Amino acid sequence: MITSTRRVSPDKPEVRIAFSLDESTELKDAEGLLTSVPDLEQQLQPVLPCQSLTESVQVYKDHCKMAKEFHEVKNEIALLEDRKKELIAELVEYEKASMEIARLEEEFRVLTEENRTLVTVHSQRSQQLETLRVLSQKRPGSS
Repeated sequence: MITSTRRVSPDKPEVRIAFSLDESTELKDAEGLLTSVPDLEQQLQPVLPCQSLTESVQVYKDHCKMAKEFHEVKNEIALLEDRKKELIAELVEYEKASMEIARLEEEFRVLTEENRTLVTVHSQRSQQLETLRVLSQKRPGSS
């Protein structure tokens, strides 16, 4: 590990910089997190950390974790939107069926009323026919 301490200007405090040319195992572990979200938009991709700063590696790990969670939520939203479309299609079919049932009920009501009328007319005509038969049998000269 190489460290360096510098003062940028006389009125500023010293800045200490430390870095290593060896990859730490923390960084390798953190890089493994990113490979699970390859389709993440470019502007949301985590930037590789400064290897020597544990805070940078931790921020990178957190960013990778959040990116993965974002990806999972995005997928869940897509699944829920698909389910919503399915439910809307089912609702449309249900409404069509309800309208067809209402139409058939109305048709049944009209036909039932027409049937009652026809039965009444048939009954009246049968009575008239019977009355005419009785009258024709009572007339002299009828067969």
